[in-house]
Amino acid sequence: MARAKGRSWPGLVLVGLVGFGTAHAQQPRPPAAPPPPAHPAIEPAALAMLKATSERLAGATSMSFTAVTTYESPARNGQPLYYTTLSDVLVARPDELRVITPGDGPASAFYYDGKTMTAYAPAANLVAIAAAPPTIDAMLKVSFEQAAIYFPFGEVIVSDPYRNLSQGLTSAFVVGQSMVVGGTITDMVAIANGNVQAEIWIGIDDGLPRMIRAIYPKDPGKSRYEIEFSNWRLDPPVTPADFASARAAAAPRMDFARPDALPGAKP
Repeated sequence: MARAKGRSWPGLVLVGLVGFGTAHAQQPRPPAAPPPPAHPAIEPAALAMLKATSERLAGATSMSFTAVTTYESPARNGQPLYYTTLSDVLVARPDELRVITPGDGPASAFYYDGKTMTAYAPAANLVAIAAAPPTIDAMLKVSFEQAAIYFPFGEVIVSDPYRNLSQGLTSAFVVGQSMVVGGTITDMVAIANGNVQAEIWIGIDDGLPRMIRAIYPKDPGKSRYEIEFSNWRLDPPVTPADFASARAAAAPRMDFARPDALPGAKP
């Protein structure tokens, strides 16, 4: 979700004469070479870093963070334009989520309480409410299928981030370290599978994602996405009221449906 990292160095063979004239002296055997990895393009160190950050995320019963997403979309003349959204996210496992997105673009709010999912547009004062499955993982799939609602940071809020990040990998390697991302030192890990090529910056002190950059090769526009994470809090106190909105509940209703399924919409 590679570059050739390893280098092939010529072996150095040191031949020593032990006891000149001793016909039966034995030379020491060189150490056995380690077995080749099961998949030569996948480094165990990269998987270990992914697993560590995934376990850190999955182990939190609740968490909050800010995600600033920059994505690419072509203009009519083909020039790539870049748009940015900011989302304040609150999660309580296994069945509560709140995403407040003030802009750029139209502001929105999304609430999920384990039974219903609510999408609210404050400027228009319109709301869509629909029944939802009992877990965040299942809800993310249903919200996309029914209303094309997609959260680019979804990989960090599912129940098993490592499974999502490691499934079907064709390459994974450690790029190095950065001291300019997220205000801390981060390990940089590059991963790829048949659908996505991504690079992840992981804080070495707290093991939390600081940035993800991704490109989807199968996307006709080859669009790029960047997500910056900040304001991490693990296990903050939460209440059911955090995942509901009285204003949204009182707003006029609209259909909970995909925009491309509305009358006159282009696919």
